[in-house]
Amino acid sequence: MVILQFLVVAAAFAVIDSIWLTTMSGFYRSNLGHLMADKPNLGYAVVFYAIYIAGIVFFALRPSLDGGSWLSALGYGAALGAFAYATYDLTNAATLRNWPLTIIIVDILWGAALTGLATVAGWLVFHRN
Repeated sequence: MVILQFLVVAAAFAVIDSIWLTTMSGFYRSNLGHLMADKPNLGYAVVFYAIYIAGIVFFALRPSLDGGSWLSALGYGAALGAFAYATYDLTNAATLRNWPLTIIIVDILWGAALTGLATVAGWLVFHRN
């Protein structure tokens, strides 16, 4: 069951995040172009997604399935996303030159929305009435 939950959340996450990354690539390039690689390292990306999706399943989806509603799934997911994306962005701001405040704010909000929505997608598939 956990593997199926992982796959459902991963599919939802991938679809939602690919739309975001496609539509917002200009925003990131204009703010972080000086730091961006010509091509992303897909190996690291796959490892990140695998670890992060596992985190969503264990820390957001599964607790929300224990008697919670889709709103609890959204809340657990949004909290996890905000914490994770804040960790990334605030660490970058603390250790790198010129990490923009705009990126910090947008990323944290996006992490909350993306993770919340992916968690809700998993909850909709796996909750039992």
